[in-house]
Amino acid sequence: MSLHLIKLSVGATSVKDLKDWIAERVRQAKAKGQPGRHIHVTRMTPKREEELLDGGSIYWVIKGEIAAREKLVGIEPFRDSEGIGRCRLIMEPKLIAVSPRPMRPFQGWRYLNAKDAPPDLGKAAEGVAAMPEPMRRELRELGLL
Repeated sequence: MSLHLIKLSVGATSVKDLKDWIAERVRQAKAKGQPGRHIHVTRMTPKREEELLDGGSIYWVIKGEIAAREKLVGIEPFRDSEGIGRCRLIMEPKLIAVSPRPMRPFQGWRYLNAKDAPPDLGKAAEGVAAMPEPMRRELRELGLL
């Protein structure tokens, strides 16, 4: 069974905002002659790499909600220029909207068991993701989303 990570998307205010940010990062990588992939650098390296790479994703928390995910395709530990251990989390640059779920703030990342992960929105995802954030939140609070 796959295992996932959950991470705060600091600075993003919506799924569209995160999607645009990822597209810009991929564009910059390609302009430098690097592979078009989304990389997030973190301080800690996940210890359960095999489970994470067996179909795992990173679930992004945006403004207090688990809102989207990206498939995790690689984990690369490395040392930065100051000798500090870091880790590249490599994802497919395709953002998938998930059923919104409230999540309190936390630091770093956390493991998320597959049974606890919110389901993908499927075909409704484009419409829901295109909604203004306040409307989506209100519909979720009313139990309509």
